[in-house]
Amino acid sequence: MAQVLSPLKGIFPIENYPALIVGLEQPDDAAVYRLNAEQAVISTVDFFPPVVDDPYQFGAIAAANALSDIYAMGGDPLFAVNLVAYPDGYGMEILTEILRGGAEKVREAGAVIAGGHTVTDREPKYGLAVTGIVHPDKIRAKGGAQPGDKLILTKALGTGTITTALKQDLAAPEHVAAAVASMMHLNRTAARLAGQFGVHALTDITGYSLIGHAHEMAHLSNARLRIDYSALPWLDGAHLYGQQGIFPGGLGRNLDYYGQWVTFERTLETYQQDLLYDPQTSGGLLMSVAASDALPLLDSLLTAGERAAVIGEVVPGEGEIVIA
Repeated sequence: MAQVLSPLKGIFPIENYPALIVGLEQPDDAAVYRLNAEQAVISTVDFFPPVVDDPYQFGAIAAANALSDIYAMGGDPLFAVNLVAYPDGYGMEILTEILRGGAEKVREAGAVIAGGHTVTDREPKYGLAVTGIVHPDKIRAKGGAQPGDKLILTKALGTGTITTALKQDLAAPEHVAAAVASMMHLNRTAARLAGQFGVHALTDITGYSLIGHAHEMAHLSNARLRIDYSALPWLDGAHLYGQQGIFPGGLGRNLDYYGQWVTFERTLETYQQDLLYDPQTSGGLLMSVAASDALPLLDSLLTAGERAAVIGEVVPGEGEIVIA
């Protein structure tokens, strides 16, 4: 996406838009525009085809995924508008359930659906354009990770391989249920705690995989992220389906692009390496936090019912990822 947006930089030179705090100049989770000394608006959009069979669950997952970008910037969602692509001839009861799932998730986030737009398409797609708010001094960008920081990851990895196994009728119901619960879970509490502990950098893990989003954090921070593979949390079934080579097509694109910045210090099987590039849907938050705050933050996350783990550290470097 960064390459697609690159030509627009000449049309919108950053010096002409001083209120645009986060925009085309750097890849981040959402755009941020300063309104005044106390308020900045966060704007993001995300939508995709169904990743699960149940329309209500799909709507809730898509909404949680879109809302996550607001949380990843340190903000709170205010309102959202629906984005819908829907085929002619599909029953409206399916669309109703998709929209209900999305609406109830937005309500859970403390925001409101304010409208939307629908187009006809051959494949259903759903998502949200979300508007949020944040204090300009409390923005949590991807850049800012500092050598000596510890890395904390919330939620477990593996949604890409599990939902692909579901599409191929190969997934065990209990594996799907756990993945759905994870994808429907809001990053709201995790983001709030990240703000309380003053994390230095924050991003959510979605389609670019753990490696892709970790590289963006490392690159924008002018640092290297050292990740302990044995510390990574995985959803039940992720390794099972990974061993069978069941992955979404986006994995290859992630590997082709982000693999150039990755060094393996430990021997991993091919499928284990591939899992690191597995595109995630509505994944968790990757936090870079001062070492002295890492364990207190982790304890607070676990106490609040979040799944979380310390997965590595930040060391001097220039955008590299080391898998130890």
